[in-house]
Amino acid sequence: MLNVVVADDQALVRDGLCMILSSQPDMTVVAEAADGVQAVAAARAHHPDVVLMDVRMPNLDGIGATREICAATAARVLVLTTFDLDEYVYDALRAGASGFLLKDMHRTELVAAVRTVAAGESLLAPTVTRRLIADVLRHRTPAPPAPMLSALTPREVDTLRQVARGLSNAEIAAELFVSEHTVKTHVSSVLAKLGLRDRVQAVVVAYESGLVRPAGPN
Repeated sequence: MLNVVVADDQALVRDGLCMILSSQPDMTVVAEAADGVQAVAAARAHHPDVVLMDVRMPNLDGIGATREICAATAARVLVLTTFDLDEYVYDALRAGASGFLLKDMHRTELVAAVRTVAAGESLLAPTVTRRLIADVLRHRTPAPPAPMLSALTPREVDTLRQVARGLSNAEIAAELFVSEHTVKTHVSSVLAKLGLRDRVQAVVVAYESGLVRPAGPN
């Protein structure tokens, strides 16, 4: 059973999310939060698998709450965002968020996303997520390649580039002409060597270091 905390300052939105998740046979909403302070307290008290986190909330915003939750618990955080919140994406990634959901998502996308991050994966596949990341990072000056990247083997660097493109393990395997098992090994090694929580943080490092440059507007 997956335990979920839902954090949103709009009661109607919160009720809707809770109703959808509670209708799933493998999910339980263990707590609701109307602001970031409540979200952090709920995560500490209930040890959820996933926290759905709104960005704009009173007392403590979703970015600050995400940072505290990821630092103090093993919960995975899914940030709820809209197109007009692009400026918050980068900060949420740095805070430890495992992915993003749009508030106009379909209920099946919500359920699938919760299961995906609860399984230890990151929500990077949707085109909108890659675009949001690129849009934010495009306006930041890349830093020189981080010294820690020198710890990676050439094949691990190649793998990191493909992860930053939003490719799945199967797609990376096809791109690099190796087995999917080999890709999983390389990804795990990259995360371990760079001290990263998940693939989302690996994307941030790839863009920040200048290893990968954002694509131009579509």
